[in-house]
Amino acid sequence: MTRTETSEAVNVQVTLRHSQNHHGIEEYAHAAVQTLEKVFSGIITCNVILDHQKNDHENNKLAEVTVHVPQQVLVAKESAATYEQAIDSCIDVLVRQLKRHKEKLKVH
Repeated sequence: MTRTETSEAVNVQVTLRHSQNHHGIEEYAHAAVQTLEKVFSGIITCNVILDHQKNDHENNKLAEVTVHVPQQVLVAKESAATYEQAIDSCIDVLVRQLKRHKEKLKVH
């Protein structure tokens, strides 16, 4: 299931694989991605893929967040016990990547 929501500047697409409709998780993912706008305002699009792994019983929820910014594509892939924890881990990684990217743009 794929759902796209267009806000003022960021196009967010959430895809759930091997899962039923989890509207709450989708809304959580949209809200989490919107926090990235506070770090870097030049985000073009963002794709969130949520998957369920059967081979790992403890950390079986997988989140992959891909952020497209000018001249760069940033990716974070994390697994956790819940989708929310996996999304939060991805957002933390992407915040660091966006800050590093922003610093590189200032230097050049």
